[in-house]
Amino acid sequence: MKKITVVGGGNVGATAAQRIVEKQLAQEVVLVDIIEGVPQGKALDMWESAPVEGFDSTVIGSNDYAATVNSDIVVITAGLARKPGMSRDDLLAANAKIVKSVTEQVVAQSPNAILIVVSNPLDVMAYVAKKVSGFAKNRVIGMAGILDSARFRLFIAQELKVSVRDVQAMVLGGHGDSMVPLVRYSTVSGIPISELLPADRIESLVTRARNGGIEIVNYLKTGSAYYAPSSSAVEMVDAIAKNSNRVLPCSAWLEGEYGLNGVYCGVPVKLNENGIEQIIELKLTDEEIAGLKKSADDVASNIKKLDV
Repeated sequence: MKKITVVGGGNVGATAAQRIVEKQLAQEVVLVDIIEGVPQGKALDMWESAPVEGFDSTVIGSNDYAATVNSDIVVITAGLARKPGMSRDDLLAANAKIVKSVTEQVVAQSPNAILIVVSNPLDVMAYVAKKVSGFAKNRVIGMAGILDSARFRLFIAQELKVSVRDVQAMVLGGHGDSMVPLVRYSTVSGIPISELLPADRIESLVTRARNGGIEIVNYLKTGSAYYAPSSSAVEMVDAIAKNSNRVLPCSAWLEGEYGLNGVYCGVPVKLNENGIEQIIELKLTDEEIAGLKKSADDVASNIKKLDV
């Protein structure tokens, strides 16, 4: 992979850029932000770690999208972060304007890029990026399910006192309070968690996963999560850059899958150099389908509030 751009030099963007260069996923990594000096300073600081960390990627910081020309992947993290008392939906109008502007400038420089959207409210911002870019649906992907699943996996591992490496989980739906953790597909080395934990403990872990973001916001007071979100975005970058056909839960544009149409929603997808190669349709129970539909309806109602 020749070039990856990260838009937004805040905590999520800068940490994502750091992880990308340390994994050497691209020859050149560009960090873009509107604040003069911030991307330049962070990029130089990051690049100066190269002799210690042992990566040969170039790291550039810029306020000008000209520096991003011909990017293969663009990770969009720009936007306002949540504060205590704010829902993701409170960010809707402000971040829609930001993501619209960012997408226009990104597309002008990199018409063949794959876009990974991290800005909140996630599924709605992915829609904004798709609509503004005019890109095919496989090239505009939202990061949510990996993060939600990672939180659920950690909580399961903590509860059972097992390695996180042996825990697999799948969280579908919109990134927010209506996400749908699939307990049936959550396992420890292939053993369903329903055989290892009582139903009430599983339900408490599901609830904690749903509230994973706000739990951190309430601790930080003036910011929101960024270590796990950046890791989750970079797992997508890794799958695309290495053309590895990873099966990961991502926010994808649905056109009939799972009975949903014209909405971004978290579902399992196969990711490779084309972006979303395939949306994988699981056989869901009536209850799971209802949860997914409610989650998608929440996203659709917010999309209707937009003026893009």
